[in-house]
Formats: sequence, C-alpha cells, structure tokens
Amino acid sequence: MKIIESSKIKEKEYIEKLDNGMTVIIIPKPNLDKKYVIWGTYFGSIDNRFIMPSTKEEVFIPDGVAHFLEHKLFEQSDGTNSLDTLMALGLDANAYTTNDHTAYLFECTNNFYEGLDELMDYVQHPYFTDENVEKEKGIIGQEIKMYDDEPGWRLYMNAMDCMYKNNPIKLDIAGSVESISEITPDVLYKCYNTFYNPSNMVMAVCGDFNPEELLEEIKKRLVPKEEQGEIKRIYPEKETTINMPYKEVEMEVSTPIFAIGYKDIEGAENKEEIVKKHIAIEILLNMIIGKSSDVYKELYEAGDLLSVPDLDYEFSDEYAHVLISGQSKNPDKIKEKIEKEIEQYKAQGLNTEHFDRIKKKVYGDYVVEYNSVGNIARMFLADKMKGINSLDYIEEYNTVTKEYTEEVLKNVFKTENLVMSVVKCKQEN
Repeated sequence: MKIIESSKIKEKEYIEKLDNGMTVIIIPKPNLDKKYVIWGTYFGSIDNRFIMPSTKEEVFIPDGVAHFLEHKLFEQSDGTNSLDTLMALGLDANAYTTNDHTAYLFECTNNFYEGLDELMDYVQHPYFTDENVEKEKGIIGQEIKMYDDEPGWRLYMNAMDCMYKNNPIKLDIAGSVESISEITPDVLYKCYNTFYNPSNMVMAVCGDFNPEELLEEIKKRLVPKEEQGEIKRIYPEKETTINMPYKEVEMEVSTPIFAIGYKDIEGAENKEEIVKKHIAIEILLNMIIGKSSDVYKELYEAGDLLSVPDLDYEFSDEYAHVLISGQSKNPDKIKEKIEKEIEQYKAQGLNTEHFDRIKKKVYGDYVVEYNSVGNIARMFLADKMKGINSLDYIEEYNTVTKEYTEEVLKNVFKTENLVMSVVKCKQEN
C-alpha cells in the first residue's frame, strides 16, 4: 500500500488501487474506540447523460436516478432491509447522494466486521422489481414535496438557478415527481451496472486498524468483477455568465433568509490549484463576513444579522461558486455591506495582520477535522471524488500568500458574477 504522511499533523494515509480498479483509503487512528467506513461511487445527480463503457451506448436517464438507486439498495430479495440489519447490530448507518457521488456508511465501536459483511453485501447485490420500484416512487415523491416546502432548500436551489442556466447542478438531487415516474428496474440496473463497478468506487475507513489486515478483509468481501473502461459523462457546455442576478419567493419563515453567491467562472486548471484557491477563498470569506470581521460585528450589533452566516465554496470540474447565507430582516443591506467590503479590499489590499490571523484560524479548522473518525473518512472520500487528497489542504496551506489571495479576490468576487436568492416572510392576506 502507498503511504502518504503529513508530518505537520502526524497523520498517515494508506491508499491502494485494487486489481479491479477500486480505491481503498485507510486512515489509522490507534487507541480510538470508534470506527467509520464509507463506500462511495462516482455517481451523483448531475450524471444524467453518459456513454456506457460496455456497449458504447449513449444513455439519457431521468433526473433523480442516483438518489432513487441509493434508496433501493437497502431492500433485499428476502424482504429484509439492510439499514434495519445494521442498526440491530448497534451501528449508526446511513447513506446519501450529492451532486457528484453516492455513499453508504456506518460508524460503530463494536461489530465492525459484521457491519462490513452487511454493507458490502447489500451494495453489491441490487434487487429491483416493478413492484418495489413503484412503491418507492410514492415514498420519494413525498420526500420531494417535503423539500419543496423547506425554505432553506428552496433558497439554495434558487441560488443555483440564478447562477446556472443549463448546468445540472440546478436540478434537485431527488429529481421531480414527474422525472421519477419514468424510473424503471431496467433504468436502475443499467445505472447500477455502469456506475457501481469497483473501478468507479472508493472506500475510506478510519479507526484503530492494521491497514494490511483490513485491506485483506475488504478484498475477501468483494464480488469478482472486471475493471471496466471509462464512463464518458456528457455535460452541457460551461457557461461564462450568470443566469439571473436575483430571485425571491415568499414562504413560512419568521425572518427572511438570504444566499449571496459569486459564480466562479474560471474554476481551476489543475487539482493543486483548486486546493490552494479553496484555502484562499476560505480565508477571504472569514475576513469579509466571518465571526471576527468588522462587518459581521457591525451588522450583528445593529440586529441586521441574527447569527454568523454559513460560508461555502462548492466546486467540481463542472461548477464552482461561493455562497454566503444567513438570516436578516434586511438582506439588501447585507449584500450592500459585503460588496462594499470586497471593493475596499480590492482597492486597498488585505491587511497583513488580519490576513495572518484568519489564515491561522483556517488552518486550525483543518486540524480539528482530524479529531473525528467520521469527519476524516467522509472528507477523504469526498475529496477523492474530486481528484484531491485531503492532506493536500495541510501541505498547500503555506503556499497561500496574501498576494495570491488578493488575486483570487479580484478573479472570483466580481460584481457581474454576483447573485442573490431571498426567501421572504409570507404576507398575510
């Protein structure tokens, strides 16, 4: 196994690409009781058009298939549900679907290998019938309607709609009631056989393990499959402008919520650059509107911001954007203050002392992630799905200078790429 070590935080990562193409990542944490495993496939909500490696056939699938497939994998041919089986073992089990991957996981202190038996059994043995697929449509249809009524989700989806015109990131991960009505067992098996090939999957495990012994246990539980060719995903052409600058809806909220977004048109040319850029953006967001910033203190003390906003940079090969979201009685004032602060930083440059202090804070946040087996395993899997090694954030940290961060500020935080989504309080008739 290849060993990657960070001397800065004294962490080791063992990584191996198996003969069937699957990648296994093991991060040992000696003397910890908790163990965490997560098994993911590069299949997310944006992968709705692709060419199958086995037949070279171009396939269009309904929106929401990746999420639907995640739900169905727990159901077994003998009528049992693997989620129930895992929980009966005393394990904390779950699964999720994102824009770019689907993952199955559990955390435990005991019964790890019994849990691994069940996890690797249900993920490798799909069971889809006309009857169980139709039943699931009703369940997921209710989930879709529930999310439609959730203000935070509507806020986020409207922000995506503002930034992107044709990019599938603006589609709901679960699809729509109409799109899932088109899902059949044949569609699910076609996607399963394409995307759940080991060569398209990654497993990350964290806990008190001997990496070589654990790797052999994982290999023993793998169903033999040959590595397939590359899955060619087909996405719309990248857009160089935003779709619309503003969108608002009225919903049942006590205080308006807002999401201010900057679409990052350029993205990054390589993986090393995206890590460095991500670090710079985290520093900038904390300087502009983080808990210790002057703008946040002023807005909070005036009652214009109810709490520290959520600060995110989301990216993949197909999209990249900054999001600042929170609660305010006056979202326009928040936007105006943030824009003013950004323009001031662009004109005057970043304050060296402030930059150094926030940079240390961001580094501290990275280090804290390594205190939890769950955070570690999820982080290594999600980063690997983007072609990144999580330890790169520690290693690249010192390369992020004030001058480089000022360049990122000018390139990413552009007024013409700014959008705002708002959910206002419903007016009584």
